[in-house]
Amino acid sequence: MNTKVTMEELLPFIEDAFNNGKTFTIPITGTSMLPLLVQGRDTVTIKKIDEDLKKGDLPLYRRKDGAFVLHRIIDINEDGSFVMCGDNQFIKEFGITSGNLIGIVCEINRNGNTFSVEDESYVRYVNRVLRFFNVRYPLRRLRYALHKIKVKITK
Repeated sequence: MNTKVTMEELLPFIEDAFNNGKTFTIPITGTSMLPLLVQGRDTVTIKKIDEDLKKGDLPLYRRKDGAFVLHRIIDINEDGSFVMCGDNQFIKEFGITSGNLIGIVCEINRNGNTFSVEDESYVRYVNRVLRFFNVRYPLRRLRYALHKIKVKITK
């Protein structure tokens, strides 16, 4: 029997782990962090936030509606609030404050291989995501339009 546990039920265990200086590993659900994180394949290890967050960091946070989300910080406002967005999304989420934050990803396990968010290849990936964030939506629209033209031509 496979029993699913909600993030709401896990939260006390996560907080207890952080209070005892430990990390917590959770599976990925959803598609908002593709291509980096894939549901059913990847897990992330989360640690307590013990330093100021920066653009590119990947915190686990709770929205005002109660939903738990793992998205990237794409900007930090002057008031200290965060602008978040999934790597596979283009709509920015505003108004996330330190009070919403639960922890921050420190390791990613992909297909049984674990790497740190400090690894050079991961840092390059994050820099690329941040650099091209504002052109993602227009590029997707262009790619879709070109696909539609290709389909019409090949019919």
